[in-house]
Amino acid sequence: MKKSLFFLFLNAFTAFVFSQETPAIIDTLRKDALNVFMDASDYVKKEIPYVNYVRDIKDAGVYLISTSQNTGSGGMEYTYFLVGQHDFAGMRDTVSFVTTPDETDEGRRQKEVTTLKMALVRYVAKTPLSKYMKINFSEPLSETVSTDKWNNWVFRGQFMTYFYNEKSYKYYYISGNLATSHITEKWKINLNVRYSQYHNKYILKDTTLKSINDTKSINALIVKSISDHWSYGGSAYISSSTYSNTKISYAVMPGIEYDLFPYSESTKRQLRLLYSIGYNHVNYMDSTIYDKMEDDLYLHSISASYKVVQKWGSIDVNLTYRNYLHDWSKNNLSFNGEMSLRVAKGLQVSFYGGASLIHDQLGLIKETYLTNEAIILQRKELATQYQYYSQIGLTYTFGSIYNNVVNPRFGN
Repeated sequence: MKKSLFFLFLNAFTAFVFSQETPAIIDTLRKDALNVFMDASDYVKKEIPYVNYVRDIKDAGVYLISTSQNTGSGGMEYTYFLVGQHDFAGMRDTVSFVTTPDETDEGRRQKEVTTLKMALVRYVAKTPLSKYMKINFSEPLSETVSTDKWNNWVFRGQFMTYFYNEKSYKYYYISGNLATSHITEKWKINLNVRYSQYHNKYILKDTTLKSINDTKSINALIVKSISDHWSYGGSAYISSSTYSNTKISYAVMPGIEYDLFPYSESTKRQLRLLYSIGYNHVNYMDSTIYDKMEDDLYLHSISASYKVVQKWGSIDVNLTYRNYLHDWSKNNLSFNGEMSLRVAKGLQVSFYGGASLIHDQLGLIKETYLTNEAIILQRKELATQYQYYSQIGLTYTFGSIYNNVVNPRFGN
């Protein structure tokens, strides 16, 4: 047995040594292959092996920036921006593919590979590997296109439940969602009905704490495009929430939006300014800190959203201000964003965070209605003048600039 194991390891070691010392045509082709910088999955690397997936953007002959956004059908549109540099300077391309709401991961990644192959072919054509490329078209073309009997309307339904139990803690929630949408170049219509209920139970030595939060809502959004920079529309909702002390609340908020960049470039860059003004009626469950059981409120808001995706990284931030018109001191200023920067070779820094200055909690219930149990379990919204969160990540990679090999043995 020991002798067999010895020869097994000896053969493996010998094969490894000779594989390192023996020059191969494959290695020569690898040195001549196109250097590509992109966030590639193992599947992509396996299906497109004739390029080098380099780790640093400075080593690449072409780099890819990828973005994605929701489609009107509930699927996703994935877009790739290709930019050539060094020997490929001046070459630029944009390609995209669309998935359906019921698309499987296998279907999505097959479309991704097909799209990337087509995008990379004109760059590979300028390398010595071009003589090994073959291009085929597999499907006959139809001269007609069948009409859409649904006229771009999409309907979705979802139900979820979750249970977690242990000796001293129990938790479960149920939620349901019904939605319909109609998305075209001229119109964007979203209608949504939601229900959710959360249960928490803490079993302590001398007592048991229970918490139940219940939320119901109906939301509507209708937007009409005016041009490639302007659009107008509005939102409306009806909701009820035990957490927010609202028996029923409904609002209508018409608005107008301007995008400094054309909407057609939205997957790559956006700078949108949105102004809304409207009316909100609220019936409260318990008397508020202002001794009210209902409110008729007028309010307005303005928000600025900036998003850009470039080779140095990406930025996606939003700043929103709103206030009630009867008392401008009742206002809210909030910021949310994320940023990812490539600051040096192999070094990437990511920032996530948000903060709010809160002075518009009109629905807070009186402290006389708040028990210690309700405060600890956060069953009701509590008074605060601010909130914030943040996350910072640092990633550094060094070593070989090539990372083509995929080896799934013993897992990843």
